[in-house]
Amino acid sequence: MHTHSLSGVQHRHVYIPAAQTTAERRTRWVIAVTLVMMVAELIAGYLSGSMALIADGWHMGSHAAALFIAAFAYAFSRRHAENDRFTFGTGKVGPLAGYTSAVILAIIAVLMAFESVVRLIRPVDVHFHEAIWVATIGLIVNIVCALLLNAGHHHGHEDHHHADDAGRAHHHHGHRDINLRAAYLHVIADAFTSVLAIVALLGGLIFGWLWMDPFMGIVGAIMITRWSVTLLKESGQVLLDAENNTPLIERISRLIKADADNEIADLHLWRVGPESHACIVCVVTHHPRPVGHYKRLLNGVAGLAHLTVEVNACTHAGCESTR
Repeated sequence: MHTHSLSGVQHRHVYIPAAQTTAERRTRWVIAVTLVMMVAELIAGYLSGSMALIADGWHMGSHAAALFIAAFAYAFSRRHAENDRFTFGTGKVGPLAGYTSAVILAIIAVLMAFESVVRLIRPVDVHFHEAIWVATIGLIVNIVCALLLNAGHHHGHEDHHHADDAGRAHHHHGHRDINLRAAYLHVIADAFTSVLAIVALLGGLIFGWLWMDPFMGIVGAIMITRWSVTLLKESGQVLLDAENNTPLIERISRLIKADADNEIADLHLWRVGPESHACIVCVVTHHPRPVGHYKRLLNGVAGLAHLTVEVNACTHAGCESTR
């Protein structure tokens, strides 16, 4: 029996960018701050009778739950990165958490709209001065949290420039952390709701427009629904491997075809991490070379973390002359 050394062939399926550690830490900070402010806004909202403030408080609570999902996803993907049960690693745990957060956002929007319509039909008295102060503090907290998450989002999310085989310049982003983007959208939704609450309370205080409080709740519900749909589409495309990878696929095809008489019979490309793609390419040629040769042709393509190449000899003698 012969044994073979696989040290140069096997590789780890770990596609976690270094910036994820920063994002995970900042997400935990934001969760703590959000929970404290949630309790304060709920108490003040019920005491003052402000629907906008109560909505903002419950939004903070639901967003804290969504942020917890984001933090859990980071921890899970990190702890199970070496688990062989995950064929291509845990890179899609983040998009799955992002999709879940988008669903939570949609539920929040529906509840906001329903409660706001009820308040339009049955207005309640609002203690404007107290509610305005708490809503303002909530807005400040949301802005701080958004800045924390946005800093984590840009840490490691650098723009890269490269030239293709024809010398054309290309520009692309380093990675898309959908999990962090989902957490950021939840905080932005909170901040937006706080702004609407302040506007509604000022309208009621200055002009006596009690209808403005629930009306702003409906406006907030519409905007949050739009953000939710966008996040659902973005995360869903990653989960279903339905992203628009056409530019990258075209570059891979061009590099392979530029060598000898190669043709591509099959090519599959999908995301396995924020910065990483897996690729399976089937090459047909009259002049087969070792697999390593075709992998070297693609060395300059950024983001190809897992490349599988199949080489087949073309058996049709007449096709080579048509090139």
